[in-house]
Amino acid sequence: MTGKLKDGLVKRGTKWSYVVRVADAETGITRPRWVGGFAGYVDRDTATVGEYLLEWLETHAGSVKPKTLAGYRYDVEHYINPRIGGQRLQGLRPAVVSKMYRDLSVGGGRNGGALSARSIAHAHTTLRKALNDAVNVEQLIASNPAERAKRPRVARREVGRIWTAGDLRRFLSAAEQHRLYAFFRLAAYTGARRGELLYLRWSDVALDEREVTISGSESVVEGSRVEGTTKGDRSRVVSLDVGTVAIMREHRTRQVAERLKAGAFWTDTGHVFVTATGGLLSPDTPTQLMPKLVDKAGVPSSPLHDLRHLHATTLLLARVPVHVVAARLGHADAAITLRVYAHVLRQDTAEVGDVFARAVDSC
Repeated sequence: MTGKLKDGLVKRGTKWSYVVRVADAETGITRPRWVGGFAGYVDRDTATVGEYLLEWLETHAGSVKPKTLAGYRYDVEHYINPRIGGQRLQGLRPAVVSKMYRDLSVGGGRNGGALSARSIAHAHTTLRKALNDAVNVEQLIASNPAERAKRPRVARREVGRIWTAGDLRRFLSAAEQHRLYAFFRLAAYTGARRGELLYLRWSDVALDEREVTISGSESVVEGSRVEGTTKGDRSRVVSLDVGTVAIMREHRTRQVAERLKAGAFWTDTGHVFVTATGGLLSPDTPTQLMPKLVDKAGVPSSPLHDLRHLHATTLLLARVPVHVVAARLGHADAAITLRVYAHVLRQDTAEVGDVFARAVDSC
């Protein structure tokens, strides 16, 4: 009788695969699930860091978002492997990893310049995750040297100066005659991310109910347009104000007119924001249009993403509960909102001490 397959590395014919037993939610019976089909595998004794990391990237190809995988791959190919890829995996020490971070901070950037602490932190996150899998999944090493390595500190970034309500009104007034006016209105009045708005279909828009469903995101990875889930891996329903509903209706009417004009040249994608012939809109289009409209409006320079910050801070200063704002923004946890917008909340609570004192003194 054949024994039950266990988790681990298994040779199937001439290739190697990882097998993990997964329990059925209803019956409790476990069945093997195969991952891979690789021509080779990382040898426990002689594997280098570079060999292991390249194999690790392959095993992650189907389990993470394309943009996330591209970030891992970039870190491995540009920062990690060129410096410590030849090191034997089992001999890798925290001091070697620390030196790599120091070298990156001096000459790891573009044209041999310094690499930012934030980029080094990203490379560290990639390496730490990969080596955690080497410890806990592959059992190739006993401990993770990246956990004990020293790296440059990254100052926590808070949202800087954002527009006033008057700035936003002037900006939207300048954008009103552009065919993508509704994009900027929706970005400002819902707090949705650029990729989420590019993903939006008309089937996600319920104007009679005054709401849109944010269910996915689009981005460009290594030159190719990629669709995926939202950043928090969950969809959300966002309510719309009456004015935004009217603008979305006008946008739909404009799009119907463009469709009639294009005739047989129209590409029907179902997206809300498309080119004049219905094609997919490049993510760079609204980003590059933003500064032109800013100049036209005569307001302070501001990137597209700051419309999201403006939405969040306006709601928080209006004393909308943090958990409600977090849900609207698509934050997985209100703690994220608290961290990003801590300066807004401090401003909002500056007089709380006086409120308490007045309440007590009046008794």
